Amino acid sequence: MLTVVRRSQVQGLMTMDSSTLSHLGEVQEVWLDETGKVAYLSGSAGYLPLEQVARISHQALSTYGRLLVATPDRLRRLDQLAVHSALGEPLGWVEDFLFDWHTGEIAAYILAGQIAEPLGEYAVLYPEDVKEITVDYLVIASDAEKRLKPASEGLRGFFSEQSHQVQHLIQLIADRVHHLVAPHDQPEVVRVKVKEASDELAASGQHDHHALAEATSYLQEQWQALHQSISRSGERAKAALHSAWKRLTGSP
Repeated sequence: MLTVVRRSQVQGLMTMDSSTLSHLGEVQEVWLDETGKVAYLSGSAGYLPLEQVARISHQALSTYGRLLVATPDRLRRLDQLAVHSALGEPLGWVEDFLFDWHTGEIAAYILAGQIAEPLGEYAVLYPEDVKEITVDYLVIASDAEKRLKPASEGLRGFFSEQSHQVQHLIQLIADRVHHLVAPHDQPEVVRVKVKEASDELAASGQHDHHALAEATSYLQEQWQALHQSISRSGERAKAALHSAWKRLTGSP
């Protein structure tokens, strides 16, 4: 949950190489591979493997290095992709989608058009109800329409749907507890460490107390996601360096 963002939130972000602080241009598009996972971000400078992304905020995206690649084969884009029923009937299109930038997995699809009309402007579709994604359309399961949710309900709880202020505070608290949370820590232990970090921020007098309380509550509820995020951060950094080395040297 803590690493879930919308495509529309990533598009237009300035990309920066964290090792040199040099700018790599803006993100123009988010691309999926044949498995249906987000694999690359693209911009005027080229294609950036998702594994090279070190951090995403509402202001910028930072990378582990300046590893940009030529256009990969067989990529797919979801933006405005047609949505079809299992029988091939056109139902609408993909207006936006949420994905986990740590894993590339799609968390939710935001649909518009005829399929969304009974629920409002947009409808939320979850990955388990996607039957197939091709270059030209997305096919939903035969009974998927029964499980669609209005955006206000279907997107509730995702990190991407919090206000910028709350997102920023969530990241500040998470950064403070990054080296304090151990893999074996129980839920209550994690919640206490989150509260202690929150109290330190509150004592500084630099943050809105209502937003800070909201961020604290969110992290305490998402203690397992915090665990996973901390664990994956170290693994991702190592994997990004290893992948970059393989690409640069051509080693298997």
